[in-house]
Amino acid sequence: MPPTRLVTARDVAEAAELIGSATRRTPLLGPVAGPVGRLWIKPENQQRTGSFKVRGALNAVARLAGARHVLAQSSGNHGLGVAYAASRHGRSATVVLPDTAPALKLEAVRARGAQVVVVPPELRESTTAELLASTGAAMVGSADFHVIAGHGTVGAEILADLGQVDTVLVPVCNGGLLAGVAVAVKALAPGIRVIGVEPELAGDAAESVRRGRLVRWPVARTYRTIADGLRAPVLGELAWQHIRVLVDDIVTVDEDSIVAAQEFLFDRFGVVAEPSGAVATAAHLSRTVPPGDATVAVVSGGNVAAAPAGRAPDRMRRVGVQ
Repeated sequence: MPPTRLVTARDVAEAAELIGSATRRTPLLGPVAGPVGRLWIKPENQQRTGSFKVRGALNAVARLAGARHVLAQSSGNHGLGVAYAASRHGRSATVVLPDTAPALKLEAVRARGAQVVVVPPELRESTTAELLASTGAAMVGSADFHVIAGHGTVGAEILADLGQVDTVLVPVCNGGLLAGVAVAVKALAPGIRVIGVEPELAGDAAESVRRGRLVRWPVARTYRTIADGLRAPVLGELAWQHIRVLVDDIVTVDEDSIVAAQEFLFDRFGVVAEPSGAVATAAHLSRTVPPGDATVAVVSGGNVAAAPAGRAPDRMRRVGVQ
């Protein structure tokens, strides 16, 4: 059924209260001087399971009254968040992952006790639908209502920690994080720009904004980017309903800019970001967004095997251990 309403600031506040004991309040780091003003980062690589995804997963799974088994499809981090949330609530989980998922993410999902089903990327949706029908599990989509509300806690924390903000930059996959952050930020400070960022090679969301309607890209096209967590072929329908009314713009960055942003985050903040987690910072560094004195870039995750190539090995970290 179509959604009856959009997520509100009250939904985000309720999510914060519900998931607070199971998540980390990640800090704002900065500022550092950038090409277009000062930059702070929100390092969700320090979040439990190594990404923001656990926020929405915990909020959604906690509300599944009576469900013993949960199901998710994911490129990695959402599945890890759902597996973590299911284990905390005494539920079993099945996660459908593409066979292109980094081995460390796949192993981390299994380590949380979830059953993993690995399929070619183009079969993720159909396989998930078949499992949903055959198992009767409760589906936790990565841009569902309560997932978006949980992700909104990222935006609420940003404004609580830094009152004067011009722009918040948010990575975009299927739009759950961007939608949630926009809900929280615009409710408290409508004048702050909320801008989504995605790779040029997976720019379906930016095209959707330009055309004013949802645009789906072929899987083979989105899977060209190194940002493995941002390869969704289309925005979630509910996320899109939020984005079209709350988000100021969606921009794209090239692959070289993503790598440069990973190196910048490590060199200036000591933060190990996966490519997907570095795209918002890449938009700031490459002057892709309009100038502003105070910018916050969300580093959405850090589930990679090591620091950027050639960096000190003592800064290496394992995936999903937080």
